[in-house]
Amino acid sequence: MTQSIRIAPSILSADFTRLGEQLRDAEAAGADLIHIDVMDGRFVPNITMGALVVEAARRVTTVPLDVHLMIFEPERHLDAFARAGAHRISVHWEACPNLHRTLQTIQELGCGPGVAINPHIPASFLSEVLHLVDVVLVMTVNPGFGGQAFLPETLPKLRQLRAMIAASGRDVDLEVDGGIHVGTAAQVAAAGASVLVAGSAIFNARHSVKQGIEALRQAVHESKSR
Repeated sequence: MTQSIRIAPSILSADFTRLGEQLRDAEAAGADLIHIDVMDGRFVPNITMGALVVEAARRVTTVPLDVHLMIFEPERHLDAFARAGAHRISVHWEACPNLHRTLQTIQELGCGPGVAINPHIPASFLSEVLHLVDVVLVMTVNPGFGGQAFLPETLPKLRQLRAMIAASGRDVDLEVDGGIHVGTAAQVAAAGASVLVAGSAIFNARHSVKQGIEALRQAVHESKSR
């Protein structure tokens, strides 16, 4: 692997009673992106946050906001999230009957378009839209809740997607979300991931946000040095 690894703390695991403080801590610790999971209670079982949280996050940090829409009919809400300050917006392959049009709309709104796939979706399903995206987001758990265990069967898909991206000649981020911690970071990085989304590995009572981010970077660095 030659690409650098970027870290995207997921505020799904943050303490919302002091969200601004934790976002500032993440920025000070060198977070590359802030990951915001939006869930509607239909596409996934849980309900989380909306455009107002994105807008609030934008006011307290300059780190790019990586908005992940785990919702049906995301095209109805793209404008609101773009206006709220999203840097890029990822939608799910399964949730978009007109995925091509939705990705084009995200780009027209001035955001980086992304497509997310759940563990059961093959890498090959992205072959017709890879030229439209800035990021491919691979779920390495079944989405809907934080703190789930990493699914190792997603690693071959990461390797396949990395090869597809290389063949395309485009600069596309390969992002992973789900069960990422010091024990799995090196595995997904070796498989081709360039962005690691981590929630409970960064936002928890055991250590500071800075220590969580540094531990992930160190795990990847040590694996490359072996």
